[in-house]
Amino acid sequence: MTQPRPVVFACRCVHVWVGDREVVKGVDLVVAPGEIHAIMGPNGSGKSSFANALMGHPAYTLEGQVELNGEDVSGLSPDEKARAGMFLAFQYPVAIPGVSVASFLRAALTAVRGREIPVREFRRELHARMEELEMDPAFAGRHLNDGFSGGEKKRLEILQLLMLRPRFALLDETDSGLDIDALKVVAAGINAAAREDVGMVLVTHYQRLLDHVQPHVVHVLVEGRIVRSGKPELARELEARGYDWLSRENGRA
Repeated sequence: MTQPRPVVFACRCVHVWVGDREVVKGVDLVVAPGEIHAIMGPNGSGKSSFANALMGHPAYTLEGQVELNGEDVSGLSPDEKARAGMFLAFQYPVAIPGVSVASFLRAALTAVRGREIPVREFRRELHARMEELEMDPAFAGRHLNDGFSGGEKKRLEILQLLMLRPRFALLDETDSGLDIDALKVVAAGINAAAREDVGMVLVTHYQRLLDHVQPHVVHVLVEGRIVRSGKPELARELEARGYDWLSRENGRA
């Protein structure tokens, strides 16, 4: 008898509004543990709105069902979703002057794991993860994203991913603003998380991240709808042909 496919995240008939404007128009998605899905699409197609609304960003209104590990989390607040095992890496991480990277991460770990993390245990885990991402240990003492380069901000997002070990992660344009060396390091962190059975959705414009992170499925979002899903070859076709041909097909549908 065939065993049912394990599912870590599922959303069904998700609609998202910004004010009275509908920006996501009925998206379904199912992600298994360790599975990587890429969502691509032209500017303004609703990719970032979809990711932020799933996490519960207050600027968006979401309708539809969102499940994590088989439990309905649609009505949970962002911090409740984080404690349940969801994670969002922001496209534009905010700076918090006066709060060190280490203090922030230890507080986040305590909140997610529901127990105080001993300092020695925390430092050992933090330094091991920073080494994986080729980060200077002194980075832990800097103020959160304050004066960070684009690449440093994105490495910090991946450091959070590896430290918090969520069940499901949304990565919103994590490749934005990275040079090739930083891109490779960030990609290695994403692959490491997938090996630890984190289900992931990568929101990206470009093929270049997918040269280093092999997605299981590529989805194309156009005008708030998934108009095509396929294997990694679909991303290479988009790189070669652009999005106009799919936008025209969607317009004729």
